[in-house]
Amino acid sequence: MSTHAKRERLLLADLLETAGPEAPTLCEGWTTRDLAAHVVVRERRPDAAGGILVKQLASRLERVTAEFLAKPYDELIGLIRTGPPRFSPFSLKQVDEMSNVIEFYVHAEDVRRAQPDWTPRELDPVFQDALWSRLERSARLMGRGVPTGLVLRRPDGQTTVARRGAPVVTVTGQPSELVMFAYGRQGAAKVELDGDENAIARLRATKQLGI
Repeated sequence: MSTHAKRERLLLADLLETAGPEAPTLCEGWTTRDLAAHVVVRERRPDAAGGILVKQLASRLERVTAEFLAKPYDELIGLIRTGPPRFSPFSLKQVDEMSNVIEFYVHAEDVRRAQPDWTPRELDPVFQDALWSRLERSARLMGRGVPTGLVLRRPDGQTTVARRGAPVVTVTGQPSELVMFAYGRQGAAKVELDGDENAIARLRATKQLGI
């Protein structure tokens, strides 16, 4: 596993363990148990995880997820900590590096930021750059359905276009906060929005950001 992915995996497991199985998350309708089951199914049951994106597989995903939800919570946490089995694509370093850094970062923040007393994490510049490079590759997928043009901008001026169109809203923040915004956590992201006021309101309210 990559250094960043491994660190975020272990942090997520620790946060889930500390919060307990019934704590809220930023994922609408999900408790920490739901989130833990999602993470385990995604990397241990690729035959069902496709239902996250493919509607025809959704019923299979629901059945398999229900099986994992029935497991003891501590067992789910243990499965997250130990990582994917050898047959999983996520056991390959390159796949882990590409797919899990943002996945685990966002879900760790889903647990942290659902708490009323949360405070921003201090992230090192290397990790911020790692998040930015992945966000650049996924930005157009995340922003494909939003109702406005969307530009994501770092404080140093680097930008990536998530959706072409007008009017344009420019969202400025650290990569870690732009990731949260682009992955549908607009209300919990520490960012600044510039553009037409009506467009900003529509973008803040949309449920079309993210997957």
